[in-house]
Amino acid sequence: MINILINQYSQKCKRQTHLSHHFFSLHLTSFHSLILLFLFSFFHSAQAQTIRNSSNASIATIESNGTVRDGSNRSIGKIESDGTVRDGSNRSIGKIESDGTVRDRSNRSIGKIESDGTVRDSSNRSIGKVESDGTVRDSSNRTLGTAKGVPMRYAALYFFFDFFR
Repeated sequence: MINILINQYSQKCKRQTHLSHHFFSLHLTSFHSLILLFLFSFFHSAQAQTIRNSSNASIATIESNGTVRDGSNRSIGKIESDGTVRDGSNRSIGKIESDGTVRDRSNRSIGKIESDGTVRDSSNRSIGKVESDGTVRDSSNRTLGTAKGVPMRYAALYFFFDFFR
């Protein structure tokens, strides 16, 4: 009789251990899933931001390292951290200076991007604006497209200065 009770108690302990281990595994798996989902969404959003035209079609992406890709995912240029703008063959084709001045490959000033998103041409005329929400408008306030999450200067370079077209 004592052997039967010991055996039943032993079986009960094994089941509880198995159940608690299974419960812990489920929580651990759920925790890992949440972490992986967070990391995936963070890195996915940090990797490339989409530029859309006025019809909301994707026309380009700008990756976190400054690489600009066209709608077919071909590299068409890069904006380096120092402001140098390169074409798809890695040739320097311009620069955006820290004060927002945009220069062409011959170092001539071709415009300026102001801190509020206003974009000016070489004659200091307003030619458009990049709004804080990423909406890009021309000087007549018509929407040219959107660049949500794209740095304002990068969006202005793409839409107004023909470096990547």
